[in-house]
Amino acid sequence: MIEGPVEVTDGDGTTHVSRRFQVAICMCRRSSTFPWCDTSHRVRRRASDETPAGEESQ
Repeated sequence: MIEGPVEVTDGDGTTHVSRRFQVAICMCRRSSTFPWCDTSHRVRRRASDETPAGEESQ
């Protein structure tokens, strides 16, 4: 978390500006608002997608 307003310049020289009072920088590059974090890294799985411990999926 960074206190704003913030200007970030990425590797290709593009400058991104946030006027918010606080902002998080995305480090995983999954954000649709990159370079700002939109919590896209919080992938949730449905219970039906998880395999209980000790059981193999067939």
